[in-house]
Amino acid sequence: MTEQKGKMVLSMFMITAGYHYDSWTMPGSRAEELGYADLIIDMAKKAEAAKLDSLFFGDIYEAGKIPGADPTVSGHYEPITSLSVVSQHTSRIGLIGTASTTFCAPYNVARQFAGLDTLSNGRAGWNIVTSVTGNENFGIESMPPSIERYRRASEFVDVVTALWDSWADDAVVADRERGIWADPERIRPIAHRGEFYSVHGPINMRRPPQGRPILVQAGSSDAGIELGSRVADCIYTAQPERQEAIDFYADYKKRVAAKGRDPAHVKILPGLVPVVGRTRGEAKDLLDLLGSHVRMDAGRYILGRRLKMDLTELDLDRQIPAEWFLSPEEETNSRYLIFRDLSINKGLTLRELIIEHSRGHGHLWLGGTTSEVADTMVDWFEAGACDGFSLNAAFVPGGVDLICDLLVPELQSRGYFREEYQGTTLREHLGLPRPPAWDRQAADEANGG
Repeated sequence: MTEQKGKMVLSMFMITAGYHYDSWTMPGSRAEELGYADLIIDMAKKAEAAKLDSLFFGDIYEAGKIPGADPTVSGHYEPITSLSVVSQHTSRIGLIGTASTTFCAPYNVARQFAGLDTLSNGRAGWNIVTSVTGNENFGIESMPPSIERYRRASEFVDVVTALWDSWADDAVVADRERGIWADPERIRPIAHRGEFYSVHGPINMRRPPQGRPILVQAGSSDAGIELGSRVADCIYTAQPERQEAIDFYADYKKRVAAKGRDPAHVKILPGLVPVVGRTRGEAKDLLDLLGSHVRMDAGRYILGRRLKMDLTELDLDRQIPAEWFLSPEEETNSRYLIFRDLSINKGLTLRELIIEHSRGHGHLWLGGTTSEVADTMVDWFEAGACDGFSLNAAFVPGGVDLICDLLVPELQSRGYFREEYQGTTLREHLGLPRPPAWDRQAADEANGG
């Protein structure tokens, strides 16, 4: 009998309106509460009770073309403030939030996530994004080219991690007799001068409990993979096809190893939208119910924005003409290429594409019994397609309940997920080593002192 690979990593995306488009219009949703604390506190407590590794707040920096119309992907919750609230109502689950390297400053981001890590006793993670929209809200005439955004992001991350490392672990001495709270000899400037940033440092707060909060990245372009394989601890990715996920996983781990890093210390987590039922009929009824709430006019518009094309006059029961799509060489965005393939190679009509987009947004979605969905998750895990999953509740709160009350216990019963937390920090949950602290004696010796 083949030995089991190990335990999965399971994170939950905090899409508070439900990941399935228009599921917020269903009776029983908590749409009226979006933006308030009780909803996210309840979701976080549910996820922690299921022993999930982490929860994750995405973010965007604009209100959308029709502000307020679609709550599914809108930034109702600013990550740092929201996670700070959640940190005080939970004690173990990891807390991952997004901050943009295009619209933020490294010193502020370093302080925010160091602060969150300290307030939560070592549970913080930073999801690194370069952003693709929102420039008009920051006085930027147009978005910089992708390659420039990633060069900036690479330097940005180096500055942030250097700031986290600018205090030794033992810098805080609280010496009442000498009147010194932290030893100045154990704190150093970073004196960074680069292409985009000049940051003297040091940071003005103690080293975070994890040494460095977890770094998460989701870019699937060559530039995104280059950054992620160099710095990230977790990779979020859209991989709806098993074999392509296996190929992506193997290639990514090779790139990590080529940079001198341990591939086992970089967790690759495809997005998954599970719609589970106690029976197949129950799962099908739920999928049909979710599908019945999709607004085709809005779905047409949202898909058109993703594909960068005008779909307003195309009949719902026709395919998008192949010539409307850019070639893979012209458009490298992974979600674009997924829907290009579904249309051109799989023959889906516009109506079918809208439903597919509504369910998974390009991620894998699974509908079936708890056992059937778990079978697929285990198969992907054992086949080397992933180290776990980023779970997206199709609807809220019911979808969160299905994940935590049905799906996770099934994985636990099979031995693929923990039944109790073994550690207290996010690094411990993920089995990742703590980065070594700056040591003044070692630094002096390295400099010949």
